[in-house]
Amino acid sequence: MADPDAKDNAAKSRIVTHMNEDHHNSIVRYLEHYHKLYSWQAYDARMSGVDLSGMTFVCRGHTYRIPFQPPLASYKDARERVVQMDKDALRGLGRSDVAIKEFLPPTGFYLVNFIAVSATMVAYSQRWWFAKGHIVERIIGSGFARFSWTIQPYLIGAMLAIHLTEMLYFMTFTLPKHSVNPRTSTFWKWAAVVFVEGVGAQTRFANLVKVKQEAKAKQQH
Repeated sequence: MADPDAKDNAAKSRIVTHMNEDHHNSIVRYLEHYHKLYSWQAYDARMSGVDLSGMTFVCRGHTYRIPFQPPLASYKDARERVVQMDKDALRGLGRSDVAIKEFLPPTGFYLVNFIAVSATMVAYSQRWWFAKGHIVERIIGSGFARFSWTIQPYLIGAMLAIHLTEMLYFMTFTLPKHSVNPRTSTFWKWAAVVFVEGVGAQTRFANLVKVKQEAKAKQQH
């Protein structure tokens, strides 16, 4: 007959390994919800142990304990309990159960939009280019140069203000809602394309979320 302690130790080792390798987002959310850490702080967390009364995590030189309430009857109950605690964390944090881990670069129409907006930002970044006798007047003509000289400060100012506002909103609300951590390159890639593309990148992100939601719904049936 197998030693009960050996079976328990094997079960605990499997749980710790599985959580660290496959459920890092859940670990981050546990520490955000139950210990009020910021997501960028909790990103370094690892599960260090588990027993029938709770889970132990290490993060940035500190140890955090999250109890099971009530304690587990056996390690067979661990999976159901940690899943439920993650759902509780999602609700408490106001997060979606769809986590985004990938970045989709602009292609097709989105790429055309990206290039057009980028080109406009670069072209209107310097007002002196449109001054009398300078490059735009010499190449395109005085009419367009005078028009661009007049609108340049208003156009570039409005573009920067609108796109920066969109990016900050996206970084503050949309990305965290889908567990995209600011410590990842995925976070900053999405932020960058939203700054340039605006609505285009936000639409692409929303479509990605929709696809994942539909896939999750199919798995549940």
